[in-house]
Amino acid sequence: MNMELSRRGFLKATGAGVAATSLGAMGFSEAEAAVTAHVRPMKLTNTTETRNTCTYCSVACGIIIYSKGDVRKGERAEVIHVEGDADHPTNRGTLCPKGAALKDFVRSETRLRQPMHRKPGSDKFEPITWDAALDRIARLMKDDRDKNFITTNAAGTPVNRWTTTGMLAASATTNETAWCTFKVAKGLGIVGFDNQARV
Repeated sequence: MNMELSRRGFLKATGAGVAATSLGAMGFSEAEAAVTAHVRPMKLTNTTETRNTCTYCSVACGIIIYSKGDVRKGERAEVIHVEGDADHPTNRGTLCPKGAALKDFVRSETRLRQPMHRKPGSDKFEPITWDAALDRIARLMKDDRDKNFITTNAAGTPVNRWTTTGMLAASATTNETAWCTFKVAKGLGIVGFDNQARV
């Protein structure tokens, strides 16, 4: 395609470009932002809003998860949008790249969705129910604690230590949940307690 542009046509096009840029620089582009701000909430009108804590690191940023589908009506709720919580004191609505990609993490096809157990001698993990997983964990903890709990030290002083089991907790949680988790661990006598916030 052969396109010829005269000097007069070039000046007209340049003038129109300068005028449009000038109008944007003078604040007329804010009208578009106002329309976007007005329309954006409407796409989330029919969704369920759930506040939560980002799962990635120990910063514990606040997030808002939007899902479609009413669980009370037997529908399956599906996450359609995740954003930072502007009312949260930690991140004030901002998210890092990992937090901004939470929707993809939640909807990933390779995400683990149930407890898995690898039997002794097996080369693969098999799915088990939550009840079976929690019962197994509780039984193994009880047996180990009964066998290895230290009530007193060499001097006869009560110490109530359980040193053969440790607990690795998640720090991406609220202060209240973290306090309860720590109380459970120390109430059992667990000495080895850590989470990723320590690093």
